[in-house]
Amino acid sequence: MHNTVTIAEIKRRGMATIEEGLRWGPVHIIKRNKSAAVVLSEEEYLRLTGEQVPAVQRTTAMQWLLTQPAGIREKAEIDTSLAEERDW
Repeated sequence: MHNTVTIAEIKRRGMATIEEGLRWGPVHIIKRNKSAAVVLSEEEYLRLTGEQVPAVQRTTAMQWLLTQPAGIREKAEIDTSLAEERDW
């Protein structure tokens, strides 16, 4: 049988339902006892369309934070920067 989830399950559990299902391959979504859609991983979609898989290395948020330059800014500088961003 296919890797299936129902619309009701997606409504109840959200995106986690699809993410869990993608571990086992494409996820078939069932609505009113009929197949409504199939969700593929990004890699599988790119393979099927013949597009190149991006060579971007995936990093965790912690890894990204640790690669950022360490700088010390004064509170006034941060406040000014935020005020400029909000003032659009």
